[in-house]
Amino acid sequence: MVDRAVPNLPSHDLALTSAFYGAFGFGESFRDDTCLILRRGSVELEFFPFPDLDPASSSFQCSIRVADLDELYAAVAAVVPERTSGAPRLTAPTRQPWGQRAAFLIDLDGTQLHLIADSADGS
Repeated sequence: MVDRAVPNLPSHDLALTSAFYGAFGFGESFRDDTCLILRRGSVELEFFPFPDLDPASSSFQCSIRVADLDELYAAVAAVVPERTSGAPRLTAPTRQPWGQRAAFLIDLDGTQLHLIADSADGS
C-alpha cells in the first residue's frame, strides 16, 4: 500500500454530493450515514455530513493533482458552468504564479477544489 492523504470534506447532503461528483466520473466506494467515499481513478475524496453548512461562507478546500488536467476539466465542464460567483462553479485552467496550470471547482457546498496539472513542466 502506498502512503497517501485523503481530504475529508463537508456535505450538507451525502446523496446530492454523490450525484454531483458522479456526474463527472466519481463513483461511490462507501456510503453510510456518517461517511461518503468517492473515487475517480486514483483520486479519492471523503465527505462527512454537515447539514447546517452555508455554502456561501464555507472556507473548506483541497487540491487534486492529476496527470491529465484537460481531461478532468472537460468532464467537470460538461456538468458545472464556468462563472465567477455562486456554487457550483468552475474556472478554466490557467498557468498559476507558482508555475503549474490549475482550474478551480466550487462544489455544491462551497468547497473549493484546486484541480492542478501534476507534471514536471506544469502543463
